[in-house]
Amino acid sequence: MTAKEAITSTPVAQPEWGLLKILRETFEWFGELGLFVWRFIRAALTPPYEGRELLRQMDEIGAKSLPLVALAGGAIGVVLSMQTRDSLVRFGAKSFLPIVIVMSIIKESGPIITALVMSGRIGAGIGAELGSMKVTEQIDAIEASAVNPHKFLVVTRILACMLMLPLLTLAADFCGIMTGWVANALSDRTPLQLFINNGFEDVGFDDLFPSLLKALVFGFIIGLMGCFQGMRASGGTEGVGRASTSAVVLSSLFVILADVVLVRLIIMFFP
Repeated sequence: MTAKEAITSTPVAQPEWGLLKILRETFEWFGELGLFVWRFIRAALTPPYEGRELLRQMDEIGAKSLPLVALAGGAIGVVLSMQTRDSLVRFGAKSFLPIVIVMSIIKESGPIITALVMSGRIGAGIGAELGSMKVTEQIDAIEASAVNPHKFLVVTRILACMLMLPLLTLAADFCGIMTGWVANALSDRTPLQLFINNGFEDVGFDDLFPSLLKALVFGFIIGLMGCFQGMRASGGTEGVGRASTSAVVLSSLFVILADVVLVRLIIMFFP
């Protein structure tokens, strides 16, 4: 075979169309995510457990995020009180203001605002931390020292997010209700005891439990996206930046999508 015949007989790679490439990369990403979740479950259920690292992550994620979450919850309470009061006064239903504020914060505003705030703080932090460890080969060093990096780095952070998000949601609910009362009291001088009695008159465990369950799922999503994107980082400091940004964007997006699904499920099982 001559050189000309060899060149002409060599198959030429066809360029991949843009849409097909996007679909292929999307399916590959979800496949890697599924394998990552399986590794997390297997590492979480297999002893030994990293209790000390879990406590450290709970302090990092929970205690150090409390001021930011409290501020966000308080702001939501003030806004709900001012906006809702004008609407209820227009229809002559001002007496329903406490129950509207309490139910709105407990059932929806508290969990989703807390999750979005934590997506920005914790999602970016975990993605940048694990991304920098990945590109500097610290994760390879941990694995070489006979320590499972998924158990030490991933499981502890995801479990800490799942445990802390419901508690932070309760803190946001409390701050939102208190600031909602303060905003209302500045206009009507409503006593706190009367506001609480009217607000929690029809609130039961069936109203609080679904919101905490949503916060648990949101915590899993935030921790999972931060760890997954951080462990996939490559390309030096630029890759760390991409991992941090994508962790925030994806965790916020999946939190909103999960909220849509969870609201429908809660309506079905907690009518």
